[in-house]
Amino acid sequence: MYKKIQPFYLVTLFYLVTISSISYAGSLPDFTHLVEENSAAIVNISTTQKARESVSQLQLPKGLELPDDSPLNDLFKHFLDKRGGGMPRQGKSLGSGFIISKDGYLITNHHVVKNADEIVVRLQDRRELIAELVGSDEKSDIALLKIDATKLPVVKFGSVKKLKVGAWVLAIGSPFGFDHSVTAGIVSAKGRSLPSENYIPFIQTDVAINPGNSGGPLFNMDGEVVGINSQIFSRTGGFMGLSFAIPVDMALNVVEQIKRNGHVTRGWLGVLIQDVTRELAESFGMERPYGALVSQVVPDSPSDRGGIQVGDVIIEFNGSEVDRSSTLPPLVGKSPVDKKAEVKVIRGGKTIRLQVKIAALPEQIADSGSVQANKQSKMSRIGVAVVDLTAEELKDTELSGEGVRVEKIEQGDALTAGIRVGDIILKVQGHAIKNSVAFREITAKLKAGTSVALLIQRNGNPLFLALKVTN
Repeated sequence: MYKKIQPFYLVTLFYLVTISSISYAGSLPDFTHLVEENSAAIVNISTTQKARESVSQLQLPKGLELPDDSPLNDLFKHFLDKRGGGMPRQGKSLGSGFIISKDGYLITNHHVVKNADEIVVRLQDRRELIAELVGSDEKSDIALLKIDATKLPVVKFGSVKKLKVGAWVLAIGSPFGFDHSVTAGIVSAKGRSLPSENYIPFIQTDVAINPGNSGGPLFNMDGEVVGINSQIFSRTGGFMGLSFAIPVDMALNVVEQIKRNGHVTRGWLGVLIQDVTRELAESFGMERPYGALVSQVVPDSPSDRGGIQVGDVIIEFNGSEVDRSSTLPPLVGKSPVDKKAEVKVIRGGKTIRLQVKIAALPEQIADSGSVQANKQSKMSRIGVAVVDLTAEELKDTELSGEGVRVEKIEQGDALTAGIRVGDIILKVQGHAIKNSVAFREITAKLKAGTSVALLIQRNGNPLFLALKVTN
């Protein structure tokens, strides 16, 4: 038998539920005021790329080419013209942007306007204006546009340094061409490095970003732009909970350089760097793995002239802590060229401070904090990939023209023997190793089931290791 609930209890229960709901709703952010204040400064950007396929570019398969005087050439050309081979075709792209000055300067992504023949900016009041590309920087994915207009609404800028992980942020853009769409979320992480990007310490968020949002602003709760939405991580092409924004301070630095010089200049250190693993940290006498390990110094580079050596672990650059190797390139990239930077390194268990005069990043080098090795290395039979030593490495290590440096290592005999990335292999079973080709030839001839002695150099000290050849 059910007990009857008195009206007093029902009223009390309703009151508590109502108060709880109001309290919960009050704890959620209200973005309406932020959107009302800033929407007018957000624009839709559409571009057109014109291209024409010429008949001469459409070729028969190799071996089936026609002689120049063949009568079939005219027939082939006529057939292609009928099929539209010479007709112009247009490519279009959509993106977002935002106004940064009342006289018509706008910021968007480089990839939104790349190779565009025409850029059309649509304002909130539905005006459509042709934009001029003032300048664009592929490495930072920032482009600066100019439209012929005055008294335009503009955004305010915030500070990425003050932005905290977990803070609410909001994006306004044109996903799939739907103008002024608003999405919100939180900051998931700061200083994110992506495999294809070395310059940008991305702001990671869970704000829903889709194609068309690129180039749009990311706001903090004070209505200030803290980032420019640039990339998403997706296996489907749509939003999957991971989006990345370019920090606004970096974007503004790029814009200022484009305005002043027409191009962007970045600092260059001239080192090949890698993360410090737990095993490497142990071998260097470090309490924990951190910093950027220098595995190669470019000859006659700023690092070479400044005294940085192979094996140094860079732990601080111009007063900023270097926790991972990915932290270093953005710090170097934004450093003033021809100015000295203070670099703190760990060398031989001791902390050393060096003064390095930063140079401009050469155009042929792909990233600001490191330079890729000149030669591609191949994995050997025992599970290591090695590269030849440079003249500077031979000089620094005082080796008599022999040895190869371990660049990569995978599960296998070498890893079991204790070989580590950065080790210099001098001899294999008494055979001096002159170069990487000789190393692969010698290891390829080792008999399965035997143990061989390897003489290596680690941190400047010789060391023998026993390697068991399993297959």
